[in-house]
Amino acid sequence: MTSDLPKSLTGKGGSRGAGTRALALSLALAATALGVTGCDSAAAGTLKGSRLELPVAGGTAVVDTDSLAVSARTGDGRLLLLSEAAAGDGLGRPGPVTRTADGARWSYPAKGLSVTAGTDHGRLRISLRSDRDGSVNWPVTGTDRTATAVQLPRGEGLDLPVRDAFWNSPEAGLAGSTVDVGAELALPLWGYTMGGAAGGSRGGHGVSYLTPTDLGTSLRFSSAGGRLRATAAHAFDAGEGTRDYDITFALTDGNPVAPAADYRAYLSERGRLGSLREKIRKNPANAELLGAFHAYVWGDARTAAGIRKLRKLGVDRMWLGYDAGPGPMDAAAVRAAKKAGYLVGPYDSFANGQDPKTADSPTSAWPGRVYPDFCVRKADGTPETGFGGRGCYLSSRAFEKAEPGKHYLADRTRTMVANGADSYFLDVDATGELFRDHGAGHEMTKADDRRYRLARMERLSQHLVLGSESAQPWANRVLAFDHGSGTPVADGLWKLERDKQTWGGYYPQNAPKTFFKPVRLPADLATAMYDPKYRAPLYETALHGSLVNAERWELSYEKLPDQKSTRALLAMLYNTPLNYVLDGPTVDRNGPELAALQKYFAPLHRAAGTEPMTSFRRLTDDRTVQRTVFGHGTLTVTANFGTAAHDGLPGGCVEARLRTDHAPRRLCPTAGPDGRLRF
Repeated sequence: MTSDLPKSLTGKGGSRGAGTRALALSLALAATALGVTGCDSAAAGTLKGSRLELPVAGGTAVVDTDSLAVSARTGDGRLLLLSEAAAGDGLGRPGPVTRTADGARWSYPAKGLSVTAGTDHGRLRISLRSDRDGSVNWPVTGTDRTATAVQLPRGEGLDLPVRDAFWNSPEAGLAGSTVDVGAELALPLWGYTMGGAAGGSRGGHGVSYLTPTDLGTSLRFSSAGGRLRATAAHAFDAGEGTRDYDITFALTDGNPVAPAADYRAYLSERGRLGSLREKIRKNPANAELLGAFHAYVWGDARTAAGIRKLRKLGVDRMWLGYDAGPGPMDAAAVRAAKKAGYLVGPYDSFANGQDPKTADSPTSAWPGRVYPDFCVRKADGTPETGFGGRGCYLSSRAFEKAEPGKHYLADRTRTMVANGADSYFLDVDATGELFRDHGAGHEMTKADDRRYRLARMERLSQHLVLGSESAQPWANRVLAFDHGSGTPVADGLWKLERDKQTWGGYYPQNAPKTFFKPVRLPADLATAMYDPKYRAPLYETALHGSLVNAERWELSYEKLPDQKSTRALLAMLYNTPLNYVLDGPTVDRNGPELAALQKYFAPLHRAAGTEPMTSFRRLTDDRTVQRTVFGHGTLTVTANFGTAAHDGLPGGCVEARLRTDHAPRRLCPTAGPDGRLRF
């Protein structure tokens, strides 16, 4: 029903079977085939009045220099509106247009904006630079009458029909909302499918929007005439270092993961795409992530006897983490875990500080005057309040300045892994939650904060299997895994988690209910987060083979019993591990089920965990049957989320086939009334 990769990613007139090629190579071939390399005459395009026409992969882009409206003419003659004119109070009269080697430049003097437009590896690139603080609302997207679906990298990713009644309703919480691209999206992009079956497999045309300058950029969703639209905005702020704003536009074939494929190629072109295979070469312990499920362990599950019990069940690979409270894993437990083939890592955070005399967590207690001297300070001098309303967030620049002499971070890490742990989970460092710091002697912008966090994560990754929370792509080269980017969190989740009577609190100490108590998601929240017909593997398309991605740790696999079957199928389809919390009783009760799922997952992930996801397709118009391919056909997975059989695959089942298999491997994880799976 579709080509596996967007046509613009397989070269002009590319083969429909090209979906198993490496994405970066495909884009390179596309750019070469179209002759869009920087300085040749074709790349410079033509200027007709206010219409700047530039060749891009798959057609010609047209920029209106009067208004920044952008359209495109595809190779097969279709006309697409990629952006309306800049919204708001307008740009004012443009200055003269000057031709450049690959496009043109001009200005909007009334707004203090200078603009350059050109081609970049087959994309249209438009860069705005402001000489003053201000903002612009642009591009204005989703207004083409043929737009059928919008792609949004919320967690793993969503592909939403623009006319879908739920997503246009207040219950979904999307229309009328604004998201911070650098902080709240898993990838700095969005996209649209034009025509076809409402974002299904047969779109035919689409557009990818990348925002390399994600800091200071936001995306607002609206519902106009029952259709979802998205308008970007950028705040030009000298103090924040966001006076530059770049947007790229790429034509695609409308496949739901096309924007993520575009972004993967963008990272690869610039040497910013990490390789898990290379991370394994540098630190062989990273290989133990392949085939492993993840779990935070409590009580008896973090003892040597508990680990031996898990291994006896047949679980041959695990990543085991433990909190920083009393009773961490001791050296005997770590030795048992290593003997079993498991990785072990403490939870830590370099981001929170409290008075050591009253700190509610060992990770918030620091020596000397780290607290309060290292507190991130707002413009008025007050500290940025820390985790749970306690203490303060700590400045990454303050730590970096002090580290050569004081070794606060190195000493902390050395203490945390004295039990022999070979992994490390560093909370929040790789998220989009960045700070501008006005503290005297450690002032920094959000971009500086990002740079300092990367520096310390890079040091840790040289010796430990490093993970962090909800990893943003700028951290993909230093991390081996993350917990959180697999979850498409809807705002209603935070409200639910604050309801401790329903969600559970931080007691009892050996099995806190916030992690262990099963919860039934409200229907709207379940739809927004886990309805498979709205899901698309954007994050895996962009970063599979670079790092291992899992769901948030407070959303353990057993936490949401109604979603167990769906989450198991999604994990196998996306080749991503399930994330658990375990104590002694749960190992006894759920261990056999965990072992059965891990036994199915392990050979698939060992074969394909270092490979890119090269294809995502929907095989039915109702979106319930989906297929992925990894590498050059290394692994093919088909999941049937429906109730009716499709091509011999029953509803509720997944079928995987390694290239070396003579027959497919089938798994049918059906949840019974007690919440346990039946296979």
